[in-house]
Amino acid sequence: MKRKRCEMEEAAKEKKITEIGSAIEELSVLSIAKTTIVTTETEATSNIINLPLKPLLSFCKLIIQVLDKIGPTMAVLRQDINQNIQRLEEMWESDPIMYSNLVEIMRKEANEGSSKKPKSCSRATLWLTRAMDFTLALLQRLVKDMSQNMEQAVEESYNLTIKPWHGWISCAAFKVALKLVPNNNTFINVLAGKDESHQMVQDDIRSLISLLIPLVSQLHSILELYEVHKLKST
Repeated sequence: MKRKRCEMEEAAKEKKITEIGSAIEELSVLSIAKTTIVTTETEATSNIINLPLKPLLSFCKLIIQVLDKIGPTMAVLRQDINQNIQRLEEMWESDPIMYSNLVEIMRKEANEGSSKKPKSCSRATLWLTRAMDFTLALLQRLVKDMSQNMEQAVEESYNLTIKPWHGWISCAAFKVALKLVPNNNTFINVLAGKDESHQMVQDDIRSLISLLIPLVSQLHSILELYEVHKLKST
């Protein structure tokens, strides 16, 4: 995995990598590092995957950079992602060996009965997954029709993935912030690298989607296994 990351860093020196490109690279590293784990009968039948924590959090930080391109509309979601990343990083820092992968943390909290507490790492993982759900839904809409109305695409993605779990205050704040969404052309231009065409951005988004779909599926399987997948905001 270290060799793969070194190769990516060398490539980055030769060419400025966009946020989408960096996200693709982080997900590629994560997919290489994943291993199937079997420690309990339940996990065996659920086909749970060992997800290394640090590459996962690195990818979540890149999601923030992509969402920043949408502007102030994503401020609340951005802050939420940041806080959840920090919560998981603090757990990792307390024992980097024991908590090197996400499932160990989820299992620990499940055994302690703390998974559903407001400040749990399990809840942080849940909301990071929902942020990925939103990002995936938005990218899928964009790649299907690069000329569609950006405000509509953001609103539909939010309604599908995050709104069902948000309280009315968060929903109302998002509705107001929707007016600040940039137009489609502006958003694609800020995602693009130097001399990168819209077609190239579209191809990059397709690559990212293909890597993101299995990751999101695996995260949902983990959340369902530990019965935290239906928690709403506190």
